[in-house]
Amino acid sequence: MTSNIIQDRESLTVEFKSDRRRLPDRELIEAVVCLANSEGGDLYLGVEDDGSTTGVHDAHRDCSGLPALISNRTAPALTVQVEPIETGDLLVLRIHVPKARQITATSDGIIKRRRLRPDGQPECVPFLPHEFASRESDLGLMDTSAQPVQGATLEDLDVLERIRLRRFIEQYNGDRALLALDDAGLDGALRLTLRTPSGERLPTLTGLLLLGREDALARLVPAHEIAFQVLDQEAVRLNEFLRAPLLAALERVETLFKPLNSETEFQDGLFRVPVPRLDPRAFREALANAVTHRDYARLGAVHLRLEDDTLSISNPGGLVEGVTLGNLLVTEPRPRNPALADAFKRIGLVERTGRGVDLIYRGLLRYGRHPPDYGRTDAHTVVVRLSLADADQDFLRFILEVEQKRSNSLSLDELIVLSLLRRHKRVNKAELAEQMQKDAVAVGLVLESLVESGLLQAHGSTKGRSYTLSPSVYQAMGNTAEYARQAGFDAIQQEQMVRTYVREHGRIRRQDVVELCRLTPDQAYKLLRRLHDAQVIEKKGDKKASYYVPGAKI
Repeated sequence: MTSNIIQDRESLTVEFKSDRRRLPDRELIEAVVCLANSEGGDLYLGVEDDGSTTGVHDAHRDCSGLPALISNRTAPALTVQVEPIETGDLLVLRIHVPKARQITATSDGIIKRRRLRPDGQPECVPFLPHEFASRESDLGLMDTSAQPVQGATLEDLDVLERIRLRRFIEQYNGDRALLALDDAGLDGALRLTLRTPSGERLPTLTGLLLLGREDALARLVPAHEIAFQVLDQEAVRLNEFLRAPLLAALERVETLFKPLNSETEFQDGLFRVPVPRLDPRAFREALANAVTHRDYARLGAVHLRLEDDTLSISNPGGLVEGVTLGNLLVTEPRPRNPALADAFKRIGLVERTGRGVDLIYRGLLRYGRHPPDYGRTDAHTVVVRLSLADADQDFLRFILEVEQKRSNSLSLDELIVLSLLRRHKRVNKAELAEQMQKDAVAVGLVLESLVESGLLQAHGSTKGRSYTLSPSVYQAMGNTAEYARQAGFDAIQQEQMVRTYVREHGRIRRQDVVELCRLTPDQAYKLLRRLHDAQVIEKKGDKKASYYVPGAKI
């Protein structure tokens, strides 16, 4: 038997089932399917809804046959893991259910999914056919944006929007080969229409979203909507809802945002450097990401809310399968609507490598602003908050100077490191690895490169090494006092740590100082010599056998 902890309450991924009267196999299978069609999780058999443990029925004490039962009565077959848990004299079974890679039913044809009620409590509900497309899109099994929209015809496409599309390709330096195509060829290249076996061309979801008439979009794609709001505390200064086709809607949103995106400038040598409230490329990328990654089977608008010094952009539909808040910067691009995302790339509206998140980060960090905040994202909505705080012009001037000397741009990893140190003054490799979303080896390579180029200074031994911006960087930013404070505080703190150690233990060796203060052996030697000269400690022994005891001025 394996002793383990039972969760204290139900959640989206935790289900309790009472087994005092022997839970019928049918109810057990339905509960398993319900978890599999959501996020997967653990089903605890022998636990009441209130979390109290009552144990499994005698018929379930031998759990060896449960995995086979569940596999035989689910379609496609689910493979679960069953783990017995002893709690006092009672036995509970934990059935670990994986997240299904396709929609799963009981062998009787029952399909359910798990969701949270408005009060936060979980429940199992029927999984209805019209919800299948959204699930399959989340799992990357189907590209809804490349499918024909039922009831749509070529008459639902607006000739004026096609002219706008060609203008966008020129304006945003898109794939100019598209301009040489006739309308039918352009539609095919961007997957705006799909040809049926009979030769008829039908608009896809991408085609309707880009070229559809507004009345056709309202009828055929009712979920499409973009809301732009400007809030001044409780007052609403602007509240505009757009249901126009995407290119027209994006153009309108940019027109609304432009007067709000005030710009200052500073002189850098012979050049004037503009400093916008928000980098226009980062704004366009964040907005385009929201409309290309949203779930068009789920009602709700793409919301842009400008409030104080923050622009919040949200879209219906959580992160797609394989993308988490912990790998946004490193995962391969996984658009929910690949055809729509590809059309945006070829038009020139978004970054062509699919790494639009990198562009958003760059558009904030190089101006000394906080990185984009995705912390309010959940299973149903992606939310990104962009800082509009005043730019740090000294930091931007420093970035421009470094890039000019290098004749190329700083990498995103380097910008993350420099930006984090600008805010927190001193960080270690583990803290940077979390922010960069990379392993220690990759982070170490970036750090050592920055140290070698004179932008960072390393402190301490390899195991406990920390990093600060170098004196030359603080000087370039006109803040040499900050480095002096950092270095001075470091030395005072190290001396105090040695004093305390000697008082408590009566003696200290150089190796103790290396481990205690996270210094190199040479740095530890210099610290001990400085304290010895000040009569804080007294040296005993010689060479490798030497150690230090409290001195006259300890």
